[in-house]
Amino acid sequence: MKKMLFIACGLLLSCTAPAMAQSKKKAANTTQTPMEKQTIYQFKVTDLYGNAFDFASLKGKKVIIVNTASKCGLTPQYKELEALYEKYKDKGLVIVGFPANNFAGQEPGTNLEIATFCEQNYGVTFPMMEKISVKGKDMAPVYHFLTEKSKNGLQDSEVEWNFQKYLINERGELEKVVSPRTLPTDAEIVNWINK
Repeated sequence: MKKMLFIACGLLLSCTAPAMAQSKKKAANTTQTPMEKQTIYQFKVTDLYGNAFDFASLKGKKVIIVNTASKCGLTPQYKELEALYEKYKDKGLVIVGFPANNFAGQEPGTNLEIATFCEQNYGVTFPMMEKISVKGKDMAPVYHFLTEKSKNGLQDSEVEWNFQKYLINERGELEKVVSPRTLPTDAEIVNWINK
């Protein structure tokens, strides 16, 4: 009887051991797989004039993405953003503006009204995209990338207010998040551009 019980236990172990080893191997593979960091280059958006804008066209450039508004106390930052763009665009810097009406209704205009406002009041020549949402249930896909660590590989963040800046390196990776109140010409941003 003892001999039969020993044989039965041996058979049971020999059948389950390979399955257990295989499931352990699968578990080890899933826990050891590093998260694949995404880049800004996967996104295609539309500009204020209805033209397609492909972030892949910016490969090798430093990019500052900023959510903008026309009726905000921080709206004069358009002037500094444009000055920064003019100074560094030939050295590989691109600024991309995304008008958004998420904060106190401070960007109520249409795309055409926004374009006219930016040109007439601040002489904006850097690329301006169509109005989007930068938070909430209708957040644009590009802002999911900018604000979610699972997508950008750097950090989770929330857009605090108009004119928050996201600094993207030459490989299309998020490198830094800068407060809305930090001016575009602040040393923190200029040093990042020049490094």
